[in-house]
Formats: sequence, C-alpha cells, structure tokens
Amino acid sequence: MKIAIIGTGNVGGALATKWAQKGHVVYLGVKDQQAFKGKELLKNSNTSVHFVQEAVSLADVILIATPATVATEVAQSLGDTTGKIIIDSMNVVMGRGPLGFTNTADAILAHTQTKDVVKCFNTTGFNNMLDPVYNNVPIDVFVAGDSVKGKELAKQLAADAGFAACYDVGGNDRFQLMEQFAFFWINLAMFQGQGREIAFKLLKR
Repeated sequence: MKIAIIGTGNVGGALATKWAQKGHVVYLGVKDQQAFKGKELLKNSNTSVHFVQEAVSLADVILIATPATVATEVAQSLGDTTGKIIIDSMNVVMGRGPLGFTNTADAILAHTQTKDVVKCFNTTGFNNMLDPVYNNVPIDVFVAGDSVKGKELAKQLAADAGFAACYDVGGNDRFQLMEQFAFFWINLAMFQGQGREIAFKLLKR
C-alpha cells in the first residue's frame, strides 16, 4: 500500500516505522525536505521524503498526525484529495483545536475533496504504537467514520501495525466520542500519574 504521512513526529513516526517494516511504501510529506523531524525514518528503504502535495499525489491513503491546532491549514495544504482515503489521528485537547470545529476530522472533511475520512490511531500513546503488546497480548484500537472503505483500510493498517483488533465505533457522528476516549487515556496517563505504559483491551465472555 502507498501511504502518505503528514506529521512526522511521535505518532506519525511510530506508524511510519511499523508500516514500512511491514512492506508498505511510505511517503513522508513535509514543508522542508532538508529540515524536518524524523529524518531517521529514511533509514528504511520503503520510506522517502517529499513535499506535502507530492506525497499526497503518490499515495492511496493519507495519515494526518499533526497538532490539532493546524488541522485546517494542513487539510488545505494537501492538494487534490479526490479518491483518497484520509486517516485522522489528531485530537482536540483542552480546547486546543481547529477554529470553528469541535474535532479535527470535521475540519478535514470541510477542507478537502474526499469524503473518505476516518478517525483512527488517536486513542493511545505513540509508545503503544511502537510496541502494542502487553504481557504477550496485543492491545486494541478503534475507528470511526461514515466511509466503509476507509474503515476497512484502517483495520488492515491496524493489524499491520501489530494491534489485535480495530473496533468500529460508528460513523462521523462518533468523531467527538473518539476524541473524548483519547482524552480519557491522556487523563489517566498524564494527569492521574499512571504513566504512558497503559492501554485498553476489549474483553468478551
């Protein structure tokens, strides 16, 4: 699969690493090809760096993993996204997000041509993306959005990153719920002092 990753920090870098190791072709989309975070990602032969619009044009799916405050600007910078799937891994935290929107996925939908936008890989820390296994048991992730093909692709990429399952929590109307779930993890990990080495697993009888 050809994947453009916009935002090469902790989350984007972790997923770029896992997907490139799995054999996917990863295009890092950056503003400055000489100075960007995550240059070490290029050590994998499946990973290359490009300007944002070029990375988008080459890819089938786009992961956006930038700060939520610039979600609108990033969406506007992508160029033509017709026929592309966009995975949003961002979160509005403590009111810091795109102006006029309660969540980042709605901002992306409002400023791109595609309607295939899903929210995934936003409900846990980047450390759990690098290593999603606890006591020999892989953890779960979750996805929301109206796009059926977007959710199926996100589930495949979750499996390729080493997660046990990627549970469907609903359509676009659940974008806000996904971000609230992310803040629940952040609250436990950071504000309540549990630390980053915690994760969620759905158990069934």
